[in-house]
Amino acid sequence: MDIGITKKDREKIADGLSHLLADSFTLYLKTHNFHWNVTGPMFNTLHVMFMEQYTELWNALDMIAERIRALGVVAPGSFSEFAKLTVIKESEGSPSATEMIKQLVAGQEAVTKTARSIFPIVDKAGDEPTADLLTQRMQIHEKNAWMLRSLLES
Repeated sequence: MDIGITKKDREKIADGLSHLLADSFTLYLKTHNFHWNVTGPMFNTLHVMFMEQYTELWNALDMIAERIRALGVVAPGSFSEFAKLTVIKESEGSPSATEMIKQLVAGQEAVTKTARSIFPIVDKAGDEPTADLLTQRMQIHEKNAWMLRSLLES
């Protein structure tokens, strides 16, 4: 494989993207779960918002995994692999709507930090397609965190 990025750099970038994929998948599951189980006076607003966010996350998973594959590395794809790679914790029990929002803010911020952490190797390797993907992901997750966070203000 000769795309202008060394094998070592491709593997480092793919490792970072694998963490991003695991964080994104875990946040997808959490958001979908909260969509199903949210209750209270903000039900409709949150139900719709959570659906928009998990749908966007679902579509992003393919882009991230396909970038890993384009770098010549196998993408992780099992619950056990994702559990080892993610920093996002599963939700316990049935949290309140406010707690759901807080957990999703933390999840959106975690995905942003994971994406940002990959930039040094991406920049060093001159991997513009991955830089573009990371920039798009960070923009979306920062916006989602802001929108969720605004629901917590009184």
